[in-house]
Amino acid sequence: MIVGVPACAKTLADMPFHQTPARYAQAVLGGAGALPVLIPPLGDPMLGLLDDLSGLLIPGSPSNVHPSLYDGGDSETPDFHDLERDHTTLPLIRTAIARGIPVLAICRGIQELNVALGGSLHQRVHTLSDRLDHRGGPGPHETRYGPKHPIEVTGSLARIVGADSITVNSLHGQAIDRLGNGLVAEAHAPDGTIEAVAMPSAPGWLLGVQWHPEWGFATNPHSVAIFAAFGDACREWKRTRAWPTRRSA
Repeated sequence: MIVGVPACAKTLADMPFHQTPARYAQAVLGGAGALPVLIPPLGDPMLGLLDDLSGLLIPGSPSNVHPSLYDGGDSETPDFHDLERDHTTLPLIRTAIARGIPVLAICRGIQELNVALGGSLHQRVHTLSDRLDHRGGPGPHETRYGPKHPIEVTGSLARIVGADSITVNSLHGQAIDRLGNGLVAEAHAPDGTIEAVAMPSAPGWLLGVQWHPEWGFATNPHSVAIFAAFGDACREWKRTRAWPTRRSA
């Protein structure tokens, strides 16, 4: 069972790299029980990989979805974009959903999911007068990824975590504004920021979360439940799907 994890496009020492934090692959392997494979941000040709995947995990990233992709006007964070990733993940998400492939979208991933389905984003939610600052702030990783605020949980997510309120971490500057087509909000922060979405009309399993359940995934019971549910959905997809017939060389 293989789960694809789209990578970011980075420039290090004047050389292009494709990468994403190791904790996402670790959570796929240890939490979902699947083999993680990084998907290079090379655009539409990457859609061919979906033939061999049992699931798609869209990870977080410091970069922001470019506002040109959701009619968001001028960029308020011009130094924090990754169009190579945008042009890879958005078609991957749309095609995976249409096929019924399970999708778990985390932090930037929930924002990409929303934009892929026609929704919009707040570019800098902390500048809005009625919102909290959802960024991670200074300090070591253990502090930045520590519990920050409660969220009210409903729907499929409430069934997965077995609770109607949980406490999550928070490390994001963007946030969902207008929901994408078919998406429903299943969690909110105290300031009303959407923290999770699902898609009841989707042919397959789908969940997007604004926080980082992959951080400490093995010790947080709610994270354990989320990755277990994702893994179960991937196994069910692999069991029931009709694998494409490959021609002999």
